[in-house]
Amino acid sequence: MDIAAIKSALRTVVVIPITPFTADGAVDYAAYRRLLERLIAGGFSVITINGNASEYYSLTPDEARRLLDETLAVVAGRAIVLTGVGQDAAGAARAARHAQLAGAQGLMIHQPVHPFRSLDGWVAYHQQVAEAAPDLAVVPYVRDAGLNAAALTALLDACPNVAGVKYAVNDPLLFSSLLADVGADRMAWICGVAELWAPYFWAGGAQGFTSGLANVRPQLALDMLRSLQTGDAAGARRAWALARPFEAMRARHSSANNVSVIKEALVQLGVCGRAVRPPISELPPAERAEVTAILARWGLTAPAA
Repeated sequence: MDIAAIKSALRTVVVIPITPFTADGAVDYAAYRRLLERLIAGGFSVITINGNASEYYSLTPDEARRLLDETLAVVAGRAIVLTGVGQDAAGAARAARHAQLAGAQGLMIHQPVHPFRSLDGWVAYHQQVAEAAPDLAVVPYVRDAGLNAAALTALLDACPNVAGVKYAVNDPLLFSSLLADVGADRMAWICGVAELWAPYFWAGGAQGFTSGLANVRPQLALDMLRSLQTGDAAGARRAWALARPFEAMRARHSSANNVSVIKEALVQLGVCGRAVRPPISELPPAERAEVTAILARWGLTAPAA
């Protein structure tokens, strides 16, 4: 697929798979492969691995590379695969080159982690990574309300392989203003803060959204997408209401629960274990019971032993 085709394909639910760990903290690649098969069977056409819900910042570079290799082997062309890259610019560029050689279709570039970022530096960072893999579609992950239209336009002008933006600032007005100033048709505009914000971003021009909930209940995420795409406001409200308790739990404690709620649901469904890596922690018993109640309301239960 060329960049234009991937840009079009990004206008969907972009699922972010979690990274299962064994009880001793190692990556559970067997469980990861099972999870990927579950997502493909669920109907997702774009998968972004090594994202925040994947515990990217707890993974070693070797683990991130192997997760990409495992993903490509399992997906085998059945979905578009983007891989998260980040940290220092040189390391992100190396990861981007590996992704291109391995056969990925795109990159999600994590928000640069630096206390002294400038807008020119933001552009330079993304340009260095994008130019390292010119054949891959590039999607910046924006979590910075200070990013303006001039900086994003400069990146688009410099790097024709920028295919979309994952916008994860909880401000639909700021998002819609940025979209209007840059141009709705220049790339795919993706709501990066999942189901509870997706309807509000959609009104401002978003064409897709990311989802961690999709690891647990794929059909709910896809139902919301179809409702938004067809203008079915009542359907979108129903999906929003179903997603709300789960997403509210993930947002609890300043989003400290973001990954552990997903993993708790998956362990209760028999998909993988609940282990996480510090600085994330597993849910305490009371919150595990809340997850059980949400799954019951959704009609989901663990498989029979």
